[in-house]
Amino acid sequence: MSLLPRTAEEFSSAEYWERFFKKRGEKAFEWYGDYNKLCGVLHKYIKVQDKVLVVGCGNSELSEQMYDVGYKHLTNIDISETVVNHMNLRNAERRPGLTFQQMDATQTPYEEASYQAALDKGTLDAMASEEEGALARNMLTEVARVLSVGGRYVCVTLAQESVIKLAVDHFVQLGWAVRLHCLQEENRSVEDSFALPVFVLVCTKFRQPMPMPILEMCLGEDGAPTRLTQVSDLLSAVREHQAYSVLKKRLRTSTDASSNLSLTLSHTKTGLPRYTLTVQDCPPGAKVPRSNQFAIFIVPQGSETAWLYSSSEGRRQLAASANFRRLVIVAMHRNQEYTDMQDVQSELSPMVMDLAPPGMPANQQVPFLSVGGDLGWREEVSRGVSELSGEYCVENVKGEDGELYRRLVFLSNAALVQSESRLVPSNTASGHKKKSKKKAKPTTAPSTSSTSLSVDSGFLCCAHHEVMVAGLTMLGVGTPQNKDVPVSVLLVGLGGGGLPQFLRDFVPNVTVEVVELDPVVMQVANEWFGFRPDDRLTVTLGDGLECICALEKEGGRLFDVIMFDVDNKDSTVGMSCPPAAFVETSILQKVRSLLTPRGIFTLNLVCRDSVLRKSVLERVSAVFPTIISRKIEGEVNEVLLCSHGENGTSKAATILPSLNQAGKSLQSALYSNRTGPQSSPHIDIAELLKDLKIE
Repeated sequence: MSLLPRTAEEFSSAEYWERFFKKRGEKAFEWYGDYNKLCGVLHKYIKVQDKVLVVGCGNSELSEQMYDVGYKHLTNIDISETVVNHMNLRNAERRPGLTFQQMDATQTPYEEASYQAALDKGTLDAMASEEEGALARNMLTEVARVLSVGGRYVCVTLAQESVIKLAVDHFVQLGWAVRLHCLQEENRSVEDSFALPVFVLVCTKFRQPMPMPILEMCLGEDGAPTRLTQVSDLLSAVREHQAYSVLKKRLRTSTDASSNLSLTLSHTKTGLPRYTLTVQDCPPGAKVPRSNQFAIFIVPQGSETAWLYSSSEGRRQLAASANFRRLVIVAMHRNQEYTDMQDVQSELSPMVMDLAPPGMPANQQVPFLSVGGDLGWREEVSRGVSELSGEYCVENVKGEDGELYRRLVFLSNAALVQSESRLVPSNTASGHKKKSKKKAKPTTAPSTSSTSLSVDSGFLCCAHHEVMVAGLTMLGVGTPQNKDVPVSVLLVGLGGGGLPQFLRDFVPNVTVEVVELDPVVMQVANEWFGFRPDDRLTVTLGDGLECICALEKEGGRLFDVIMFDVDNKDSTVGMSCPPAAFVETSILQKVRSLLTPRGIFTLNLVCRDSVLRKSVLERVSAVFPTIISRKIEGEVNEVLLCSHGENGTSKAATILPSLNQAGKSLQSALYSNRTGPQSSPHIDIAELLKDLKIE
């Protein structure tokens, strides 16, 4: 038998409540919690000697319990004659001083300023949907009239946004102080708990209206108030608490290996994000030891963008390796300080059990896992704003290999590293630094100062950049027959400048022209990534598409290689690199016309949408008959190496066997062309040429 309202309109009607209470009979309906849950906050704001108007009392036991503990001046009103008669009859002998009256809360006969408190448990929620909120506003106006100066309206509510906004706006306009408590759930069974948390709204009347709004949010009945400046901030805080409560309810009742539930925990005082928690459950049927119910994994600072932690596939792999029924993956945020693992564990422990899988004993120990017990290290060295890309930061991080790296991150997509370079001490030759796979030993921070670090120009951090360089084997770069043949490259997308500088420094006879849309990126590359253009490496600030079109229109200039390595700012599209316009047929045809007969088009493609990827490949293959692709392990990226020669498939089949020997020549040429012992290329061409695929 359903006793909860089916529609909002029915929820606020007198007829509904008549039917409801007749069905309910003797059993008290504790709307949004009973006295034991509410007594702490009620005693905080309502004195025993106060004269209290209980609005919409229903058949709740709350007034009876308050009466029993000393509140003798309670006036209970309700719109339902059935419930009023029932409550008067029930309390006639045991509580002769407790009265119930049938009355419309929007118009009462009581004198102005005759009550010190008004108590409302669910009545505002029931009335707010009636007459577009007019009924609720009339009730609040009546409450304000009967309360004396210093009096409080105490409302127990689920804080639906339209409801709480209506009430808060009403009392802010009257110049009252507004405080909202989000009551914490304690000792509530899964079956009996609401999905949404219970809030208590407390509005205090002043003699003179306050010139500025007083808005405060408290967690629990005794939580320290957080002062907010706008009603929108209060509503946002309510949404966060509600979302967290719904998430907890879902996690307590089910497991789902396919979902990636996540929440962000913010600093109480500053409101800035501090932790992001992602829940990963093991798949049904997985063999998990009974003792491995639940664990917390702390992602090292600076590693949160790694595929293992940032992608759903990576997190599933991490959870499978950890072999726990549920793994919560915790990422730490920028601009926050973290002392050590013990400090982080102490901070997170109070809420760990909120995220536990269903059926887990409350007293079971929850292990905290990490990479080598280290929190990692991150140092922000610069921050600014680009008109085109928004706020950005440049940061130094310690990788899991123990090396130091510098990154450019646009904060509109903080999970994506825009550019990355390896750092070495300024007086250290990069030539003897090997690409290490060894895990780092725990450290707090590097001993080398950021000011004494420089970018290792011979090290390409991005695997797709390495493949783009390896693709030069299709030109025969470094082979004896091409020893003195010049190589011209047009690259759209500068980033930190690592790829074009590597080409300039190590590829023999190369000239590189870069087109970059964002002048701020150019500035950051110069200032923080050691980018130094010269007569063999030039940069044009402008739109890459417009540049392609202008070059094609002018005619006369051809390139041996055209590379697209440009990100898509539109996150709503399933392709984050390149923007869709760069792979339109008309642009691809212009690119082909700008290539020399031996020329290749190299595309960094990042596409999560399989249908969209198929469409892109069809368009590219219609213009370039020969396409060789290389997936980047552990990432979504793939590099397309495209040639416009005829008989594409058969040509590609003959190209692949010859690439191995050409790769050896390119490897040798890169090393031979280095500018000195201070700079050596860290790249394995033979390894990069493995797993090539003919599209």
